[in-house]
Amino acid sequence: RFQACVYFASVFQAMSCGIHYLASVFMAVTPNFVCGFPGNVSSVLFHNSSASSIEDIWTLWTSTENYIVVQLENREIWELDQCSRSKREVSLDLAYEYEGNKSVFPCSDGFLYDDTKWKSTVVTQWDLVCDREWLAKLIQPTFMLGVLAGAVIFGDIADRLGRQRVIWFTSAGQFVFGIAVAFTFDYYSFVIVRFLLAMVSSGYLVVAFVYVTEFVGIKARTWASMHVHAFFAMGVMIVALVGFLVRTWWVYQIFLSIATLPFVLCCWMLPETPFWLLSEERYEDAQKVIDTMARWNKVSTPCKVSELCSVQQDDLASGRTSDNDTSSTKKHNILDLFCNWQIARRTITVWLIWFTGSLGYYVFSLSSVSLGGNEYLNLFLIGAVELPCYIIACLAMDKLGRRNTLIPFLILSALICVLIMFIPQDFNILIILANMAGKFSIGVAFGLIYLYTAELYPTIVRSLAVGSGSMMCRVGSVVAPFCVYLRSVWIFMPLVATVYFFQLLVGIMALLSGILTIMLPETLGKPLTNTLVEATEMGRNKKSCSEKTPPAHCGAALEKIEMFGQERVGTDK
Repeated sequence: RFQACVYFASVFQAMSCGIHYLASVFMAVTPNFVCGFPGNVSSVLFHNSSASSIEDIWTLWTSTENYIVVQLENREIWELDQCSRSKREVSLDLAYEYEGNKSVFPCSDGFLYDDTKWKSTVVTQWDLVCDREWLAKLIQPTFMLGVLAGAVIFGDIADRLGRQRVIWFTSAGQFVFGIAVAFTFDYYSFVIVRFLLAMVSSGYLVVAFVYVTEFVGIKARTWASMHVHAFFAMGVMIVALVGFLVRTWWVYQIFLSIATLPFVLCCWMLPETPFWLLSEERYEDAQKVIDTMARWNKVSTPCKVSELCSVQQDDLASGRTSDNDTSSTKKHNILDLFCNWQIARRTITVWLIWFTGSLGYYVFSLSSVSLGGNEYLNLFLIGAVELPCYIIACLAMDKLGRRNTLIPFLILSALICVLIMFIPQDFNILIILANMAGKFSIGVAFGLIYLYTAELYPTIVRSLAVGSGSMMCRVGSVVAPFCVYLRSVWIFMPLVATVYFFQLLVGIMALLSGILTIMLPETLGKPLTNTLVEATEMGRNKKSCSEKTPPAHCGAALEKIEMFGQERVGTDK
């Protein structure tokens, strides 16, 4: 009961992470537009269609190469392109085609936007078009840079100050910065506040994975961890729903941020994890949390930390002087992820999987934009398709193991990337199915790596490991948006060739990741390790190293704490 309440309270906030990660999909959309004109319009002409206002022409707009002819009340005739306007020297008759002389002028009177779908976006708010278009294209990459920074910064802070404090701060930060985005006064303040929002959103997501992993027992850990992704996907679906209902960007942002408020009001009630308290030798605080768990779960049998970990004053005194125990009391940094060859090789492999999973996830997602149809429904389905993906991953992880699930899905995604390159362009349905299959397979690997990383590293560097892995993941997500923009830079390379190039890149990296994963240890059914000594030994043999040192001695015993009180509740799924 206690673990269930803590879990659902924590993962509820993961929805807001999904919301903020994808909010720019509709907030930074660029509608159809043309150059503004000086004066009042009397008639508008677009090919063979005429109207009294430009608003009536937008439904006929089919290409950015089109232009609109307008006649002003002073009888001047202007041709309006997207980034320039031309005044006809001879304005006798209003006709679409004109072979006479023209005077070209810049868009000094602003732009006219199609507001039939979106009443206001950040693009229309600050005219992020034409020579300022690159600023609009930086909105999502700069957000992902904030996600990258937040992942490693807050992962490290969580290992130093505790998971509880980081969850408090990042939850409040998501609400404050989320609302603040809606009231930014220019593009640069918008990007800066969004960068801060990205940092706290990423920090919460990273620490939340570690938090629920340390509270949930072995038998429920797979489903509990993977379904954090499910709540993230639900956040994506909420973005589609709110985007459909609200078409003004700042109102849309406020509605999305309000979803964070319920958790902010109650997150202060969440306790610190016993794992972190014991790793910091705060045994009395850990005992208080365990006693609270016992009361909630109605367990009458007393559970004593001193008995589980065999904590005695003389053991502690001798343990602090030993070299093996130094790692449990000192402050750790990212260099501890390379403390020996076993851990270093593990870290490099895990980082590669994080990067490949993120890059592949976004490359397949961006490829699905060509599906057409209703963009709100498309985004909703993109989020919904992840739900069965995580269910399949959970079933495979519990039956086959983490490593044995990760390897085939990485290799499968690599094969699908190669297969897509040989499908003829006329077979649209087959290409779409192959893309969805590729996203499904890379989604399983992408979702699995969070839990696998948390289980591969000990308590003292667990948040740091997940945070640094998420940092590599965000490097991939920063690169992915630029892949889409290459078609406007590499004019000599067709869009199809560009997409194939990056799908091939994803395929090669997925294949390499799958091969390297073979060297990682299996963690299914094993207790969480507490020291780097234990984590190293896990990769060498199947036996626990609990007899090495007193802190390591606590590693297996700590697993009893995380399952404490669950016998009465039941562990069957």
